[in-house]
Amino acid sequence: MPVRTDRAFADGPLPWSLAWHVAAHGGTGFWTTGPGTDGPAAHFRTAAHAGTALGRALTVLVRDVDTRLGHPDRLDVVDLGAGHGELLTALLRHVDDDLRPRLRPVAIDVRPRPAGLDERIAWITGSVPEAVPNVVHGLLLAHELLDEIPLDVVEVDDDGCVRLVLVDADGSETLGPLLEDVDDLAWLAAWWPVDEPGTRAEIGRTRDDVWAACVARLARGTAVAVDYGHTRDERDAGRYDHGTLTAYRDGRQVAPVPDGTANLTAHVAADSVARASGGALRTQRESLHALGFSAALPESSLAAHDPSAYADALQAASDAAELLDPSGLGAFAWVRVDR
Repeated sequence: MPVRTDRAFADGPLPWSLAWHVAAHGGTGFWTTGPGTDGPAAHFRTAAHAGTALGRALTVLVRDVDTRLGHPDRLDVVDLGAGHGELLTALLRHVDDDLRPRLRPVAIDVRPRPAGLDERIAWITGSVPEAVPNVVHGLLLAHELLDEIPLDVVEVDDDGCVRLVLVDADGSETLGPLLEDVDDLAWLAAWWPVDEPGTRAEIGRTRDDVWAACVARLARGTAVAVDYGHTRDERDAGRYDHGTLTAYRDGRQVAPVPDGTANLTAHVAADSVARASGGALRTQRESLHALGFSAALPESSLAAHDPSAYADALQAASDAAELLDPSGLGAFAWVRVDR
């Protein structure tokens, strides 16, 4: 039976943004007391869990920021939506000895600090942007975070009018009132205009606002948001006419039902996020190549005198190739802001 999260639906269906928020963060929400307390890896696989390649890529990015800032005595690395701290743990493992003592890794997540996390990693339990330190000197990273920021879904009715989509706790949807919020209407006109009956759009203004507020805490350094994304050209081409809202539970993609039993997610309008924060938009493949990250195979001669090292290098190359795959993780959107 679906879980009636906080009795939020007692008076009927809700706009998706409210239903999503309650299902994720309410008293019986997915991340509060529900299955999400086991950590993201129990329900969906992200690049953070793809071998050690992302940790090595993060190390390359941190070195780039460190060099650009002139090797300061302290370099903040703030991971927003840190899960169980996988990325920062990998960073501490891969980073050079001369940089490691200067790092100040900070993990931010809605869940409490996981047991056994490296004591060098500071932990802040809270939501973004409120939990982000007021002043960051270094790297601010949001890896697969923005896709989990709740948003509203709209649909064009038979008369060509844009209406909010309302949803009940069992996932059943109805068309609600006309969309009248001036800011939402302006966002749609600029980024995801819809007019054909039956077509949908997902209003990404909440993601824009959250990321812009996070970037505002960056004094010097680099802020990077990495996520599943799409652009205006793709939206105009009709690739997302039915939206991207979906859910994951126990490693499987399932129907989006806001009952607290599955992780809700929707792709990010990456071009809008970039404009809101003054960032540059590239694919993950382009971004990592620009940093010199490579999936080059090891020299075959290594196999003769150190077979174990050769096997490790082959695995590292395979993991790196997954991050760079233009038809997979390599197509992720990177929104980067440098200051």
